Amino acid sequence: MSALFTPIKVGPFTMQHRIVMAPLSRLRSDVGGMPTDLAVEYYSQRASEGGLLVTEGVYMAEGGNGYLGVPGISDDGQIAGWKKITAAVHAKGGLIFAQLWHVGRVSHSDHQPDGGAPVAPSAVPYEGVAFTKDGWIPSTPARALETGEIEALIVAYRKATERAVAAGFDGVEVHSANGYLLDQFLQDGSNKRSDAYGGSLENRSRFLLEAVEAAASVIGMDRVGVRISPSGEFGGMADSDPQALFTHVAQQLDKLNLAYLHLIEPRVFGNETNESKDQKIPVAAQLIRKHYKGLIIAAGGFTPESAAQIIEAGDADLVAFGRHFISNPDLPARIRAKAQLAAYNRDTFYGGQEAGYTDYPFLGANAKAA
Repeated sequence: MSALFTPIKVGPFTMQHRIVMAPLSRLRSDVGGMPTDLAVEYYSQRASEGGLLVTEGVYMAEGGNGYLGVPGISDDGQIAGWKKITAAVHAKGGLIFAQLWHVGRVSHSDHQPDGGAPVAPSAVPYEGVAFTKDGWIPSTPARALETGEIEALIVAYRKATERAVAAGFDGVEVHSANGYLLDQFLQDGSNKRSDAYGGSLENRSRFLLEAVEAAASVIGMDRVGVRISPSGEFGGMADSDPQALFTHVAQQLDKLNLAYLHLIEPRVFGNETNESKDQKIPVAAQLIRKHYKGLIIAAGGFTPESAAQIIEAGDADLVAFGRHFISNPDLPARIRAKAQLAAYNRDTFYGGQEAGYTDYPFLGANAKAA
């Protein structure tokens, strides 16, 4: 496991190991998108000396949420809750980036201002679900954004980054993966526009690049990460030529001196591992590494062994763990000790209170009763 435990610079920061906590929706926030004191404990448990945590997706604009219980950073009133979390992580010597998220069409009128329709690049039918007070129900049909509304959302990315700085975050990650708004603009299965944000690869990439520039105008490009999911199908995504699309995206992002580029391997669908793809090589990282020379974080179904292998191969520089970090709050210590990893309980991933959230045990003397 030695490849996982060598220091590395991430933007202006030095990490002491290569193990990252992936962004993980847990749906446990209070009304109004306020993170709770329980979330303070959750993130503090998973902070390690010199390690990086990426928050769960945080909606960055009004109407950007699609799931009851998701925290926000769309309003100044949410800053206080995040300050407690960043302070707790920093007290452990950890780093924490806020993942800025807009779900686009993956939403419901219950989550929209005045009960309106969710927004998307185009009014393409989507058969997915949103999570509301009535549980998991079909998403409300989306409407196409006007060009001026896109410009307003770019401003919202800047303002959300300002709030992240005020809350003490070390950086932000722009979420452009998993079938959410920025990914919907990238892929031509969901983007049928004919304006400056549709059609060519350059146009479909424009919103993502302008959102990144907006965030960087506040915090600096070396404290901005981007997450993409090349060839990912989650969220009803499809593109006529994904290799050309994500090659173009990687080439454009390579020019920016980002903190990192975060890649989701297509062998994971939602929170389920696709067994037919599980044994295949990490195709996203191999493709993107040819076109992106900065730091790459790989995510998606990795074990400690396969994480070390991809770093040794040079296709990624760090590896993000999701499900294993849920059930192993001290995951870096467990991997270093070559200890057995605790099993996760999928039934407690979303919603609830302490169970499956803050009650997983630690190793040895730090053990906490489950």
